[in-house]
Amino acid sequence: MRLDPRPVKEEPRSRLAVSRRPLQNALAGVVFVIGVTAFVLGFIVSAHVIASALGAIGFFAGLFAQYISSTTAQRTFIVAGTVAAFVGAALGIAHGGFDPNV
Repeated sequence: MRLDPRPVKEEPRSRLAVSRRPLQNALAGVVFVIGVTAFVLGFIVSAHVIASALGAIGFFAGLFAQYISSTTAQRTFIVAGTVAAFVGAALGIAHGGFDPNV
């Protein structure tokens, strides 16, 4: 039983711990957006250079983000973005890769 009459200030309950880890949250969001963008562009044959580049950037950014992540929710977004980036890069490479003349 609590004897102190002052109200208890509760911490906001957030899955991403927004106020405590802004860098990791931003990086998780960026990796997710880059990964989804690379995945979508991977299906467009004429956008193979952009899909390949974004996929490679998203994949390696995802690996770094996974290294510094601290919550399960961050890791969920990071893994989804990293996998999407990898698939987008693979599709981009299959359609011509980094060579813009193909």
